[in-house]
Amino acid sequence: MKYLTLFLLLISVIAVAQKPAYRIVDKAGKDIDWVAFIDKLATADIVFIGEYHNNPICHWMEYEITSALYAKKDGKLVLGAEMFEADNQMLLDEYITGKIKQSSFEAEAKLWDNYETDYKPLIEFAKEHGLKFVASNIPRRYASMIAGGGFEVLDSLSTEAKKLIAPLPIEYDPTVACYKKMLEMGGMGMKHTSENLPKAQAAKDATMAHFILHNMKTGHLFIHYNGSYHSDYSEAIVWYIKKKSPATKTIVVSVSELTNMMNPTTEDLEKGDFTILVPENMTNTY
Repeated sequence: MKYLTLFLLLISVIAVAQKPAYRIVDKAGKDIDWVAFIDKLATADIVFIGEYHNNPICHWMEYEITSALYAKKDGKLVLGAEMFEADNQMLLDEYITGKIKQSSFEAEAKLWDNYETDYKPLIEFAKEHGLKFVASNIPRRYASMIAGGGFEVLDSLSTEAKKLIAPLPIEYDPTVACYKKMLEMGGMGMKHTSENLPKAQAAKDATMAHFILHNMKTGHLFIHYNGSYHSDYSEAIVWYIKKKSPATKTIVVSVSELTNMMNPTTEDLEKGDFTILVPENMTNTY
């Protein structure tokens, strides 16, 4: 009995001494068990995972959440991501359904520099399980046009080009906090440019919302991967989702990097329905 007590004490000391790489908490800062977390996410119509693009914990969690929800929902998932633009949808479909080789897809698609380590596992998961993967973002050339000339420049696009964008005219509310913040951060003598920058952001958000709603399936859960700014505080993409489909249930998973994971601030916690807390000195992927 004496040795058992010493053994248990040693185990408890080791457990206390460990340095956790992350915590998953709710808005109150309370840790949530993994199974309960997945159960909660499974009740949504759309789960937004707002990442920091260079954070390895985010990318690992995206894969683990996807895999767990695939099992929980009996394979009834649709996936989509900011990192793939709408004009690459055909390439994505052809690769996932086995019509073209991996080398052809990777050579022709507009892949982010960190695709190999951070997004390829999600694409391969979709391919392995036969899941639809939606290239939800506006082609960057059109976002650049808006940043330079406002929404009106889209009117001159062809009918085919407009199919790659949210239906025109794109609704825009400059008082939405994320756009207001961008407007305040821009400028410094460049008023015209700063006014159009949040419009370009809104065009991305509106387009992603459009393609998410367009590709939803009854009884299926849609998981969307995007930079946290596109879903934090249920603004941006989520704002457009709610405008078009108020009854759609969304859950936002965000991330906060902080010095002390055990002492998050209200600001760290209020960005998402759930937040992945990560040490700020976590090694970045780039």
